[in-house]
Amino acid sequence: MHAMQYEITLPADYDMGVIRKRVATKGHLLDDFSGLGLKAYLMRERGHDSPVNQYAPFYLWAAPEGMNRFLWGPGFQGIVDDFGRPVVQHWTGLAYEEGPAAAATPRTAVRRRQRIPQPAPLAAVIEEAVRETRRLARLDGVVCAALAVDPRHWELLHFTLWEYETPEATGDRYEVLHLSAPRRDGLPRGRQW
Repeated sequence: MHAMQYEITLPADYDMGVIRKRVATKGHLLDDFSGLGLKAYLMRERGHDSPVNQYAPFYLWAAPEGMNRFLWGPGFQGIVDDFGRPVVQHWTGLAYEEGPAAAATPRTAVRRRQRIPQPAPLAAVIEEAVRETRRLARLDGVVCAALAVDPRHWELLHFTLWEYETPEATGDRYEVLHLSAPRRDGLPRGRQW
């Protein structure tokens, strides 16, 4: 599993209705994209628990071939044509769990980044993060929870989809506009090694 996200930060006076319309008309195009576990079409608005207006889709890829096919294909080129070429962040998957609200439509996503401190033993830090992912996934209202790592910057990424609009969770909050999940059932459960 691979996690991927790009963030398009928009002007403070940007009409976020444009993003809503974009997702409403184009979001379904990845509903059957080969290799895609899930794509959460995420947005946050300045003044609503966010300092910025931002469109920030988040992906969990079942296979790197799907990610590559998307990045070098017409889907991502549409983003580049409309907004310029964003930095694409990506992380290696460590864990994935379905939650008790797995069948619900997610309304909110929470992303939390965590630096891995020096000189903490990596195996112990990762095992604790995997346990935290399992714990999160058991909370009422959780659709799914994922854990990934960026070993270049030694950063953990916790990502959770919630059926609630205002879950009690720490991190950056996003509104989920649409969820494409063609291979979500194929994402490996639990620890990824």
